[in-house]
Amino acid sequence: MPFFSQQLELRQGDITKLACDVIVNAANSSLMGGGGVDGAIHQAAGPQLAVACRQLHGCRTGEAKITPGFDLPAKYIIHTVGPRYRDNKKTAAQLLAACYRNSLDLAAQYQARQIAFPAIATGIYGYPLAEAIPIAVLTIQKWLNQHKNKQLQVIFCCYDHLTYQNYQTYLEKFVK
Repeated sequence: MPFFSQQLELRQGDITKLACDVIVNAANSSLMGGGGVDGAIHQAAGPQLAVACRQLHGCRTGEAKITPGFDLPAKYIIHTVGPRYRDNKKTAAQLLAACYRNSLDLAAQYQARQIAFPAIATGIYGYPLAEAIPIAVLTIQKWLNQHKNKQLQVIFCCYDHLTYQNYQTYLEKFVK
């Protein structure tokens, strides 16, 4: 669990096990669960999450919506829909950055002190890690710099070792 700055932390593990204010769900546009992190969050949060998500009436790519964490150790879940890389190559970077910005804005609105992100859109949505990681880190760092009054700890939670290694390599270069 190395810290890369006072506000950025990298962890490998299951995001559904993190006891923090907010975890981010890399959701599909229906918000009704799916595979990967989305399915894991829905399963761990319990059936109340599906009821709450149904009332949100979906979510557009790049936007973010919030629900309680229900049976999770996290207080809230922010659901954001990443871009499908193969469908949106021209706008994919802008949409992915919007996922991070909108999630951070929503976390700040709910006075969160910690937020944990998975590697949004890098699973079934096909966003290459080598392109997604710089977008995530630079977007978050820019947001933190613009909101210095917010004391928000950001955790990059990597489910597998490959994702963790890629983040670690990038972050080590980033902080030098």
